[in-house]
Formats: sequence, structure tokens, C-alpha cells
Amino acid sequence: MFDLIALDADDTLWHNMDGYFAITEKYKRILSRFASPKIIEDTLNETEHRNIPYYGYGIKSFILSCAEAALTITNGRLTSKEMEKILDLGKEMVNAEIELLGHVPEVVRTLAEKYPLMLLTKGDLLDQERKLDRSGLASCFKYVEIVSNKNPEDYAAILERYNLPPERFLMVGNSLRSDVLPVVAIGGQAVHIPYATTWVHELVHPEEAAANHYHELESIQLLPAWLIEIGA
Repeated sequence: MFDLIALDADDTLWHNMDGYFAITEKYKRILSRFASPKIIEDTLNETEHRNIPYYGYGIKSFILSCAEAALTITNGRLTSKEMEKILDLGKEMVNAEIELLGHVPEVVRTLAEKYPLMLLTKGDLLDQERKLDRSGLASCFKYVEIVSNKNPEDYAAILERYNLPPERFLMVGNSLRSDVLPVVAIGGQAVHIPYATTWVHELVHPEEAAANHYHELESIQLLPAWLIEIGA
């Protein structure tokens, strides 16, 4: 039924947001003498959102926004030692271990025996390449696409490059905004596998989600059986 199955990476194959939440808590503690945790988090979220068109996604983008937000929160009174601690948070994130979600290794290897697989994720090129290498799953993917954004135009360009009609393409991921709705918009199929938490910048209004047809599974463990079912 599908000539190509693409899998998202962060929070689909391995944990990602948990690390960001943990680092954000450390960030709040660094700036705790200047503002409340809510003000710090709100300012950081606003700064990240404003900077996405400039820096894109990923650890480097996040830390740049952390530094900028800190200058705003402290009104320029941030010390060099505090800035050093903020920059060290980025290095901590880069060096963090990759923790695969449950059942991911066996599912990905099972799918790779039957379908051409693509890792299709957005973010910083070096960061995502590093994660894929550490995951132990690199050999399962015939294709790897690391993009700066995931909108209908981006997906259409990728499918055109691979000479693949949308109806023969399946995207699997945890984000409705990035992995599901843009694919549905160009005539492809998508499976949503929700993660426990969703980044604030990936939230979708329930009415927008309800207006689109897509599939939802509780766990990636169910994906192989679902593919057999719809194939039959």
C-alpha cells in the first residue's frame, strides 16, 4: 500500500522533550534571583517563538533563545558566570544519552524488512545526525531527510524529489502540526502517535485536528499490525 514510510525522530523514536523540560528547570534556577519561574518560562517561550524564523529548531536555537531571554529577564544585569552556566546547559544537552521509546528498536527493524524507511525530522543537521548515530537505528533507514521545517510545501518537495505520489506515502510522528496535518494536506496518509507531552509551539487547536482525516495509535508497537490490517 505504501512505497515509502517516513518516521519522525524526536519523541517518536527517542525521548526529546523530557530533556528540554529538565534543562528549562535548571535554567529557571539560574535566573531565580531575577524573576518568578512563570515569568522566566513565559519569556523563554515568547523568545523561542520569535526566533524560530531566524534559528529554526534544535539545541543551538534553544540555547540562543535562552541567552536572549535571560538578557531580557535580567534587564542586562546577567553576570558572565550566569551566562556561562546557561551556555553549559547546551553542552549538557548535546552530550545527553539517547533513550529510545519502548518497542522502537524491534518495530523499526521489523518495518525495515518490509518497507523502504525514511527518517524525516526537523532540527539542526549536526544535532540530528548525532542522535541518529547514537540511536543504533541508522542502518534501518534507506533515506534520511533533516529539514528546517515541516509544512505542506516541504513535504511536497521531498516527494517530488523521490518521484513519489502522495497517496503512496505514509508519515508517522508525534506532532499533529509537523508530522500529520501537512501530510494530509497534500494527499498523503499519516499516523499520529501522541507523546506524553507536547511542545507549546507544536500545539494544534482541537477543531483544526478534527477537521482532518488521519490515523492515531497509542503506541508505535501497534504500527506493524495496523499496516497489515489496512493492507488486507
